[in-house]
Amino acid sequence: MTNKTLVQISKDLAAGEYSSREITQDIIADIKARDSIYNSFISLSEDLALTQADAADARLTAGTADILTGVPFAHKDLFCTQGQVTTAASKMLANFVPPYESTVGQRLLSAGAVCVGKTNMDEFAMGSSNESSFFGAVKNPWDLNAVPGGSSGGSAAAVAAGLVPAATGTDTGGSIRQPASFCNLTGIKPTYGRVSRFGIIAYASSLDQAGPMCQTAEDAAIMLNAMAGFDELDSTSVQQETPDFTADLNLPLQGLKIGLPKEFFGSGLNPQVAECIMNALKQIEGLGAQIIDISLPNLELSIPAYYVIAPSEASSNLSRFDGVRYGYRCDQPEDLMDLYCRTRAEGFGTEVKRRIMVGTYALSEGYYDAYYLKAQRIRRLIKDDFTRALSQVDVIMGPVAPTPAFDLGSNSKDPVAMYLEDIYTLSANMAGIPAMSTPAGFVNGRPVGLQIMGNYFAEAKLLNIAHQYQQVTDWHLQIPTSKGMPVSNEEKGA
Repeated sequence: MTNKTLVQISKDLAAGEYSSREITQDIIADIKARDSIYNSFISLSEDLALTQADAADARLTAGTADILTGVPFAHKDLFCTQGQVTTAASKMLANFVPPYESTVGQRLLSAGAVCVGKTNMDEFAMGSSNESSFFGAVKNPWDLNAVPGGSSGGSAAAVAAGLVPAATGTDTGGSIRQPASFCNLTGIKPTYGRVSRFGIIAYASSLDQAGPMCQTAEDAAIMLNAMAGFDELDSTSVQQETPDFTADLNLPLQGLKIGLPKEFFGSGLNPQVAECIMNALKQIEGLGAQIIDISLPNLELSIPAYYVIAPSEASSNLSRFDGVRYGYRCDQPEDLMDLYCRTRAEGFGTEVKRRIMVGTYALSEGYYDAYYLKAQRIRRLIKDDFTRALSQVDVIMGPVAPTPAFDLGSNSKDPVAMYLEDIYTLSANMAGIPAMSTPAGFVNGRPVGLQIMGNYFAEAKLLNIAHQYQQVTDWHLQIPTSKGMPVSNEEKGA
């Protein structure tokens, strides 16, 4: 049952094939039985989920149900959930219970969706492999020796393994798109400001954006309908009309202009990944699109600029975790300075400490102009590159990552190699534009995603393209087996 898409489950609930309580119980039982293999969940909210499911069943019976009513999903453990532990996968917040709900969470609950639990992630969303979690690494359902991607790796693994039909994620530099690519999912990072950040534990405030992770573009559009919209509680939320993201899914792609940046196809790109991407582009071209060569000349600067800006903002955001107000506190501090130092040394993991130190250095007196200010100027150059390119084409396409999912532990001792995995995704966050990943093939049994980037607030166009591509391919219908080889939903009888 859990291999069904969100849309399929919604139709089954409306037809009375089963109740929300029944599918919620089945999903929770399945997570308990199988997730020890993947480690994709940090916590389950069984009692609360069943209460939400009963309320959804009442709405279904009364005929007041929304399309999401009764459909189970999972939250990345960065979204505050009222009365439920929210950890950000850190020892620092291992016992933190928020007194309020995130705006995204509240909107999904208002639509009648049922939250079954919180998924694993890189600590404070800092990572590209989901290996920095205090609760242990997550394994990729396609190959248990591979990473699922990060930082939303738990959400990706949970959906890919068929534990839940959909999950939330956050994307600061590719943390929805990269795990979606590695786990054969559809994931979208909306325009910055499209989805409220209220109640989402901050990593880098000018870059963070929440989005859905699902099997199909149609599912992602439905989730985004519920998640998006202006929020007066978030000062970075944009007062922009929110369209129905499902309305244009079936529009033809005739006349679509696709920009192909030469910088995406350099020596660092795995040749087999490049072949998957080019095959996908040929299929989209066959739907009536036109491929146009373009250039994003400052793309190579996105990694050094990002890894100044993001750690600087993280240094500021994480200063609140000091052992005084909430979160972890060291035992028997000798004085206030000892409290601060030992609490942060004991509460944060290695990658978080590394980024705090980099950011603090970049913001320090004498270095602010040389590093942070210069990085912000480079950010503007990157934004201008996209503005010029998107004045010539409708969307930009290319790979999500230079390789398929890499082996667990293979980059853990080389932070720079880990950072290079984000080379194709960081620029969209720096510019604030929407971008997504859709399944586009396999390399040695490991999935590859096609990245689609668009102009500001063009999420509906991206979802339309992905949906049309998914109508002529079946990559998104492949699900992993215990041997890590793809099998279709039809073959599995889902």
